[in-house]
Amino acid sequence: MQDYRTLKLLDRFERIFSSFGVDYKVMRRILQVKLTMDGRRVPTIFSQNAKKEGKEKNNQYIKSLWIYVLFGLFMIPFVLMEENYLFQMSLLYGIFTFFVMTSMISDFSSVLLDIRDRSILFPKPVDRKTINTAKMVHVTIYLSFLTIALVGIPLIVGLFKNGPLFFLISAVNIILIDLLVVGLTALIYLSILRVFDGEKLKDIINYVQIGLSIMIMVGYQLLIRSFEFIDLTISLEPKWWQVFIFPMWYGANMEMLMKGTFQPFYLIFSALGIIIPILSIWIYMKFNSTFEQNLQKLAYHGKAKETKRGRAGHFLLKIICRSPEERAFFRFAGNMMKNERDFKLKAYPSLGFSIVIPFIFIMNTLHDDFAQLSDSKSYLTIYFSLIIIPTIMILLKYSGKYKGAFIYRVAPLKQLKPVFSGTIKAFIFKLYLPVYLLLSALFLFLFGAKILPDLIAVFINACLYAVVCFMVLKKSLPFSESFDEYNQNGNSSIIFGLMLIVALLAGLHFASTLISYGIYLYLGISAVCLGIIWRLAFNITWEKIVE
Repeated sequence: MQDYRTLKLLDRFERIFSSFGVDYKVMRRILQVKLTMDGRRVPTIFSQNAKKEGKEKNNQYIKSLWIYVLFGLFMIPFVLMEENYLFQMSLLYGIFTFFVMTSMISDFSSVLLDIRDRSILFPKPVDRKTINTAKMVHVTIYLSFLTIALVGIPLIVGLFKNGPLFFLISAVNIILIDLLVVGLTALIYLSILRVFDGEKLKDIINYVQIGLSIMIMVGYQLLIRSFEFIDLTISLEPKWWQVFIFPMWYGANMEMLMKGTFQPFYLIFSALGIIIPILSIWIYMKFNSTFEQNLQKLAYHGKAKETKRGRAGHFLLKIICRSPEERAFFRFAGNMMKNERDFKLKAYPSLGFSIVIPFIFIMNTLHDDFAQLSDSKSYLTIYFSLIIIPTIMILLKYSGKYKGAFIYRVAPLKQLKPVFSGTIKAFIFKLYLPVYLLLSALFLFLFGAKILPDLIAVFINACLYAVVCFMVLKKSLPFSESFDEYNQNGNSSIIFGLMLIVALLAGLHFASTLISYGIYLYLGISAVCLGIIWRLAFNITWEKIVE
């Protein structure tokens, strides 16, 4: 196995590890194996650009860091701004936290929740403390690479722009943020592990990962709204809820130490920025043995639940799907979307974002003047919920159990139309419709019942848009390909082009509101177009399928 440079650097701290009762030589060997195995794992952000050959020789995560370096370049303007450190550094730390947290969720959760150590190393004469320390050092190594890639260049620019004190404070703040992210993520998982078990636990962890992603987006919006721009001057009015926006803790200590402004809320924020990260890591280390014991619950698969469908469900299904074949694939696709964990982890965050994004645009457009909300046409921001459709339409052809796709060949299918129409109907009614109904209820509360025809038109347009996406995208049987082939970066240009169609639909909808009873005419035209396109879209033969 390769002797990595990071391990040679770690050798200088051997005495420190040994002083805490860690068998350093064993820990080093465990880390060497883990780093070798990591060379075969492709990170989420870079998974689509890595060639399969040579994975064992080159660590794909290290090769992907150039993307984070590129993201880090966008932070440089915040370092070069005028000296309002609270504002500029809170934004910089907020962006940094966003990338670290999302990377922690997508790439490092598998390390924190890894149960292979228990089955492989626990039966061996290896100290538990050594195994747990190896896991934490493993996370720390990659988190250090990510941190340096993201903020290395901005901090060097800050060193020349604002001096050594700025660089030192920023470096300490970045380390504290890393500790806070790791500690809080581990404690959230610990809390879930203590309450749930088996399959339910795995589902809850997925939902928490999705919820964390949404919270990051909402928190970033709250961070921006904490500051007011008056005559090009940035001002801050302290409010109680700002205590929960932890990037501001570190912006406050930067403002305080660089300018010598010792206001009470600066002191409170600065104290929180030091105490909370250290406290979270201490609590995690204190309960680490409990955490490792509860991880064993992930090995329990439990029994599959049988879903009972009543008469109303059967009746609705017959209305939605006319033929028995279409109903069969509707149920099949619905079960796959419900139970396929990889699919949920990639698709469900998009559903969460589609709920949040319309309200973010409403807030950014109206600011604090909500009196004019009911008279505005801001309800058209609901069209932002449609932008998730092409992404999920692409995901519908991938599965972790793709090898079972031979069933399509052996099934007595006369044509493929019910396969595709049933799957798309399952997506619309199982995934998109709940999001749409929730948004519609909130929009009806905000704008009143007068927008009900508009909401119906939006749903018809959503169905129309889903069929158009199907027609444009490459044809492949549902859930028949491995997620290893999923190319998010390669599909980005197609998704962007399809989003222009959403803009067209929203523009036509807006134009219809300028004419008396125009919305009813637009609704009728959309329904007719949907009926025509639906009849033509699914006449797919086996020759057109991408193998």
